[in-house]
Parts: sequence; structure tokens; C-alpha cells
Amino acid sequence: MGGEEEEVKSILVTETTESNQRSYTWTPIRFDDVPPHRTYHFYKQFRSSSNPNNFLKSIKWSPDGSCFLTTSDDNTLRLFTLPGNESSDHTNASLLANEEDSYAADLVVSEGESVYDFCWYPYMSASDPATCVFATTTRDHPIHLWDATTGLLRCTYRAYDAVDEITAAFSVAFNPGGTKMFAGYNKSIRVFDVHRPGRDFKLYSTLQGNKEGQTGIISALAFCPTHTGMLAAGSYNQTTAIYQEDNMELLYILHGQEGGITHVQFSKDGNYLYSGGRKDPYIMCWDVRKAVEVVYKLYRSTEHTNQRISFDIEPFGRYLGTGGQDGLVHIYDLQTGEWTSGFQAAADTVNGFSFHPYMPMAASSSGHRRYHVPDDGNEILHLSGDENCASVWSFSFASMEDNFAKVSGGDLNPDSGFENLQQQL
Repeated sequence: MGGEEEEVKSILVTETTESNQRSYTWTPIRFDDVPPHRTYHFYKQFRSSSNPNNFLKSIKWSPDGSCFLTTSDDNTLRLFTLPGNESSDHTNASLLANEEDSYAADLVVSEGESVYDFCWYPYMSASDPATCVFATTTRDHPIHLWDATTGLLRCTYRAYDAVDEITAAFSVAFNPGGTKMFAGYNKSIRVFDVHRPGRDFKLYSTLQGNKEGQTGIISALAFCPTHTGMLAAGSYNQTTAIYQEDNMELLYILHGQEGGITHVQFSKDGNYLYSGGRKDPYIMCWDVRKAVEVVYKLYRSTEHTNQRISFDIEPFGRYLGTGGQDGLVHIYDLQTGEWTSGFQAAADTVNGFSFHPYMPMAASSSGHRRYHVPDDGNEILHLSGDENCASVWSFSFASMEDNFAKVSGGDLNPDSGFENLQQQL
């Protein structure tokens, strides 16, 4: 891109102010006794004559909850606006039995290569088009910042290796303030100023001078939501490291995951960190105040796949949802680490699960690469509507009084890290 296109004005991302920091009242969900209802369903538009066996890879809600974004094996990102918002004119969703998608994607963005990771600008708001952007990183390409309204490329953030060739990031994340973009590479993390696209960045090695530190590809990044300045970085060498955001000082390294790390996420109060890996059936819970041993493990069916299987924590901070190869979404109580409920979300691997930021809803994506050739010799697989699909789920919700009773009554450990739940009520 030319220099003029990469000026600060081309980004149009506003500075973080008190006025664009939104505050929502989260309605506690009933997970234990009422299964969710499939509200919207999509699968046909992910399949085409050129790529009939295409499958989804991930799904994420926008920070304002107005839409969600999917990635798939055809190197394409699709944005779906949630009906009921002012910017949407979609009709009611059709049922799964109708064998039709509920509605078409509002935006389709095609990348040149396989999408490694993507993330939303943290202060994205549909009412402010300047903030409607998301970042992607793909194989052999720089980081792209896309306009979620027009589908146009806003700008690029380019990293170069020792021979001055572009090197691709494997993970990407905005810092909580939305002013910097952190990207994971092989044994290093690069930090870009959001308002200065191009090849300007700060390079931080994850290895210390004595060769100690975190090795391998930095495959997952997550910031502490309580603005403590902590950054968690997962690596394919089966370790998770905690860094200080401002100077990238290594605080400690967590060992114990059986596979390469594919996803890390802090609890809502910032006291716990959850990590999951490929070919590893457990999500591990770490107390970042002690960082000595695993608090508990949450099982999911991922022991036979190299896929990224994402999980998410609902905004109230009490429950975690995760998919797996069994097609189920498992819900766990984070206070106790015990399984609460589960529901069948697809007939194949559920690789993405994301809670809506303020409504009792969630989105799931499913699919995996298939190598089996049918007996008739036709390489086109005849998949059902609940394979290689995306769905939006609506949950029943409990009263705030009932949820307060459950939280306060079940908190056996006053230092459990969930004290902030009561403060939010």
C-alpha cells in the first residue's frame, strides 16, 4: 500500500475515551435445567461447487454484540449481523428442518491464504463506523486491518525477517486500550502502534539472554480484562507465559499442557487463566496470583485433533463453554470446576464457541478436514445441515436474585477469585 494510505487518518480508529466504553447489564443464564434453543443456523453459504468440503474454523462476536464473524477453510471471513439491531433488516430465522440458511452474510472478505487468527477492535461499535474494524493474520501475508462496514482493507502491519522478507504472525490481539496490536511469531512478539501502520514495530524475544524463557511459535494471546497490564502468551511448545504489557517483562511460565497451546483466556476478575491445547483433552485453570499448580482441569473431547478448539467465558464470569470432537458444547461452573450441562451443537467437531457480550445468547461453529472418499468414488462429500455449520443459540435466563443466591451460597472459598460477582449485582 502507498504511504498516503497508511497515514493515521486512513485507520480512522478513534482514541479510547470514557464515552465509547460501553457498560452492559448481563442477564444470568440458566444452564443446568433448560437446554438452549437454536435461533439461527447457517451452512449452505459455506459450501460451493469450487470447495464443497469447506469447513468453518472459528467464530467470534463483535464487542458490541451487533454481529459475529466466522472464518473457514476457503480463506474467507463472513460477517453476520444479528437480526433485531437497527442496522439489520433480516426476517425471522428458518428452522434447521427447512434446509436453508437463516439469512445471508452481510459481508464477505477473502484472504489470499489460510487465516491463522483474527480479532475485533475492542471498542468496536456499529453506531461509530470509524471503530468497525477487525484484524486478521494469514500465511505469508502481513496483518490486515479490515473495515467491517465496507469490507475494504484499511491498512497493513508488516513484519520482516532477517533477510527482509515478510513474515506472518500466528496470533494477533489488541491491547485493552485499543492503541497497540500484539502479534505472535516464532520465539518473539512484535508490537505495532495501531495508529502507525506499515513496518514500524517493537520486537521482543521470548527467550532470555541465557536461552531461558518461552520457545516455539507464539500461537495464542490474551490480555487481562481488568487492565492490570498482564499478557498471556501460549506457545506450540506446550507452555503459557505471563508478560507485563508495557515492557514485555517475563513474569512466569506455566508448564503442564499435553499439547501445543491453541487458546488462552483470563477470567473476568483477572485472577485466573484458562489454557487449552491441541491433542489435549483438558482446559487447565491457573491461579495467576500463585502460578504454582493447576487449580483444576476441565475435560473436552479434543485428544485426537490438531484443530484450534476455542472456548469462552460468559460475561457474568461464572460459566465457561467449550466445544469438542463429539459435537457437544460443555458448560462448566468456574467456581467449582464441575460440569454443569451440555448440548448437541453439531454432528461434527465444534471448533468455535462464543458468548454474546450482553445477551443470553452464544454462537458456535463446526467442521473439520475430511479425508475419507465415499464408496461411489465421488470426492464431494454429502454433508448434512448440522455439519460444517454455524449456529446462534438462545438460552433461558434466571433472575438476578436467584443467581445471587447460587453464587453466594456456593462460594466455599472466600479467596476463590469470584468476589467481584457480588459486586456487580
